[in-house]
This record gives sequence, structure tokens and C-alpha cells, in this order.
Amino acid sequence: MAEITLESLIECPLCGFRKEETMCTDACAYFYKCESCETVLKPIKGDCCVFCSYGSVKCPPIQAGNSCCS
Repeated sequence: MAEITLESLIECPLCGFRKEETMCTDACAYFYKCESCETVLKPIKGDCCVFCSYGSVKCPPIQAGNSCCS
């Protein structure tokens, strides 16, 4: 089994601001407020969380091959 990465670089699609964040292992991040432009990001349709949509690394459950938020 591959090691789970908890750090993800999340990028705002509107202003391009990027920040490394630590992902939770026990909950999905459905909302994320950009520190630069203050836009509240939500997952793209078909994704379970903002890290799967805008992060450099998918959320821990998806990395593990499981469904997220089940």
C-alpha cells in the first residue's frame, strides 16, 4: 500500500494564489476560502472535495483507493 500524503498545494482558479495545506483524514473539505481574493471554493462536479478539484494531491481517502465522504 502506498503512503498517504497529507500535504497538498491548493490553488485558487480565480486569482492563482497557492498555499500548502494539511488535509484532514477524517472529514472532507467541501469549502475553502482563498486567503488572497476571499473566494469560497467548492468542489468541481464529480469531485468529493476542494483538494480533489484544486489541490496538487487528492484527498487521503481517494489516495487510498476508497470513496470519499461515505
